[in-house]
Amino acid sequence: GLTACRAWPWPNKAKAFKKDLRKEILSIFKSNPRKPLNHKQVSSTLGIKDGGIRGLIQAILDEEVTTGKLIEESRGKYLLAKVEQSTIEGTIQITRFGRGFLIVDGNPNDIPIPKGETGTALWGDRVEVVMASHARKPKGRVVSIVKRARKQYVGIMEMGRRTNFAIPTDQKIHIDFFIPEENLNGAEQGQKVVIEIESWDDAGDSPIGRIVEVLGQPGDNNVEMHAILVEFGLPYAFDDEVLSDADKIPKEITQTDVKARRDMRKVTTFTIDPADAKDFDDALSVQQIEDGNWEVGVHIADVSHYLQPGTVLDDEAFERATSVYLVDRTIPMLPEVLSNELCSLRPNEDKLCFSAVFELDENGVLKKEWFGRTVIHSDRRFSYEEAQDVIESGKGDFDKEILQLDKMAKQMRKARFQKGGIDFNTEEVKFNLAEDGKPLGVYIKAMKDSNKLIEDFMLLANTRVASAVGNPKKGDPKTFVYRVHDKPDPEKLNSLRQFALHFGYRMPAPTVNNAEKLISDLLKEVQGKPEEDTIKVMAIRSMAKAEYSTNNLGHFGLAFDFYSHFTSPIRRYPDVMVHRLLQRYLDGGSSVSEEAYESKCRHSSEREKRAAEAERASIKYKQVEFLMSKVGEHFEGVVSGLTDHGIYVELTENKCEGRVSVELLRDDFYRFDQERYELRGQKSGKTFQLGDKLEIKVVGADLMKRQLDFEFIQKLS
Repeated sequence: GLTACRAWPWPNKAKAFKKDLRKEILSIFKSNPRKPLNHKQVSSTLGIKDGGIRGLIQAILDEEVTTGKLIEESRGKYLLAKVEQSTIEGTIQITRFGRGFLIVDGNPNDIPIPKGETGTALWGDRVEVVMASHARKPKGRVVSIVKRARKQYVGIMEMGRRTNFAIPTDQKIHIDFFIPEENLNGAEQGQKVVIEIESWDDAGDSPIGRIVEVLGQPGDNNVEMHAILVEFGLPYAFDDEVLSDADKIPKEITQTDVKARRDMRKVTTFTIDPADAKDFDDALSVQQIEDGNWEVGVHIADVSHYLQPGTVLDDEAFERATSVYLVDRTIPMLPEVLSNELCSLRPNEDKLCFSAVFELDENGVLKKEWFGRTVIHSDRRFSYEEAQDVIESGKGDFDKEILQLDKMAKQMRKARFQKGGIDFNTEEVKFNLAEDGKPLGVYIKAMKDSNKLIEDFMLLANTRVASAVGNPKKGDPKTFVYRVHDKPDPEKLNSLRQFALHFGYRMPAPTVNNAEKLISDLLKEVQGKPEEDTIKVMAIRSMAKAEYSTNNLGHFGLAFDFYSHFTSPIRRYPDVMVHRLLQRYLDGGSSVSEEAYESKCRHSSEREKRAAEAERASIKYKQVEFLMSKVGEHFEGVVSGLTDHGIYVELTENKCEGRVSVELLRDDFYRFDQERYELRGQKSGKTFQLGDKLEIKVVGADLMKRQLDFEFIQKLS
């Protein structure tokens, strides 16, 4: 009975009993959807005579009225709530104070959800919300979880004498997880763990979790990198079944394989990649042909030859959709036997490729093109640095070929920029790491001509493949996977216009039709100026994000009417889809279902976004770790962001970014002006704007929050 329940240690058995009882009660109402029942009738149906448990039934009935599952039709009589009750679905965000906001697709305004009405939702969950019928302002109440945003969470164990909790490391998770003794899985005080929710029936209590993996001690490099992957719902190992499937793939290239392909093994071919690259998924071949033109082959590893639809391996690759690049490691989309061996275009080995072969004149103007499967043999593996030496000195292995490719790439790049393409090449942050993963230093990696050479030929292949399938001038367009980048919203461009004005740059009023020219002209004007990087960042923020779609919107940033991703199937699943579709259409096959492929595109875009967020989190972690030893030191930096809460400053020396809290600006009360994009002192009129140069002091480095705190010292001229 209830007396026994109260005697049980908090909260395991009592909770389990209440959970089962709640299910039984709701099943009775579901069996009698139109019949009002009181607590005595429910107790009688369940065969319960104990007065204490009958009291618990009454309490559960009242709770279910609060959750919206039951309604109290008349005093003490309950009825299953009507399913037709007006609900709205969306994604929830919850502050650490428990207030929620529902983001609804296609609705620019968030719907507030008061504290206590978020139910058992967590940040990012897809939820169903009932709107308050008599409220003056729209507000909602969560009635059900449609889909959890995540299956697993990361926490740090806090163990007491009678209760154990896992405290989430993700600042967006507003509640701690209760871990019963039997669910600890060997976890100990202070360890970082992976948690799954076992049950959460009562929003007033903590969710009951179980530890599925003990990661180890906070601060250990491997522990932290694995924690980031879990936090973003990304895998870090392959199941045995997937590895077994990969190992069964035939390793030899047969004569049948070669006969079915264009044989390009005798044409000069090489790869140019980062010095530490382990997989080479693209190669260039080059030869001068009889009329003085040049034949350039863009050869891409033929992953689709090895990765067959319907296999465990293909399902896993689709689910991952992308390789993930953390600061110190790569989590590949494909097992190593494929990514580093069979599909890697290593020198002095025959390899199967899917190729785009172009005839170009001296200046890189396209004359002819061919797409299809090939077999190649790479003669040399260049690092970017080695190829750059050839470009700068004019001497070295395959110097004639590399110099000609560089010349054509520069001409193609110039033509693209003249057409409105935007040069968004910004500096990349890299770390020198010790063996244990500790950052010894930070350096900035800039794009040089050898990098750009490869990029320009990959762009050529990507746009020509997309045009071959999607251009109506070439026949009836078929369903295809495009990489699209929509034009900027004129409203967002207006903010960029206001911002540029602070630096003395005047932009005409933006419209839907002149967006391309406005951004392009502005970036040309700021080239080489001290504010170039700052204005580039703001320009990027004013634009839509690139994504995958079957609906060809073109690629605004690159100024291509048709653009796809064809060149990296080892690390991007959309490229695998592009290869399969292109081969199908080259073989004369019919168009595929647009709806099915649009769903695959959405999945790939979402996975790409997660991978990028995880990569940023790993960089942020290393930046915080690097500056931990520099607390108290002064640095110069540039204002990189502004909010109600403070000023974000990127340090000039090492690109680490931290925040100066408005609470530390004690000389005045500062307000954020969204329209002018500045923080302004209410008494003094003193302002902080993007691009301002500041001297700051490092005052805090919180590894758990991946957060750097700065103190403002002075403005610099």
